[in-house]
Amino acid sequence: MPLLRFDLYKGWDKPEIKQLLDVTYEVMLEAFGAPLGDRYQIVTQHEPEEFIMEDTGLGYERSAKFVLLSIRTRPRTTEQKTTFYRELARRYQADLGIAGNDIMINLVTNSDEDWSFGDGEAQFLTGRL
Repeated sequence: MPLLRFDLYKGWDKPEIKQLLDVTYEVMLEAFGAPLGDRYQIVTQHEPEEFIMEDTGLGYERSAKFVLLSIRTRPRTTEQKTTFYRELARRYQADLGIAGNDIMINLVTNSDEDWSFGDGEAQFLTGRL
């Protein structure tokens, strides 16, 4: 049920995007305990002048492989969140060669009543999910 939105600089090719999405999905399943098939991912690529991502004074230098990941999800424990952040950074580095300073994650919490998967029904509330 987490909805993952990826904002990237233009220039990623299709195999790189697929690998990015697959790795993120694997880490999300593991860290959040989400069920298989719970995959909602959106990728948007931006021109450099349309996508300014500074570092809030932390001294990070961003590259063309910068990833902004925004997640909308049910409440998660602090342990789940920190495990997700840490494991995602590890996997991005190992599998995709993305440096830790090129990863920014924003997690927004919502509740079951905030989701409808179709037919104008709140499936979490009706018991279908």
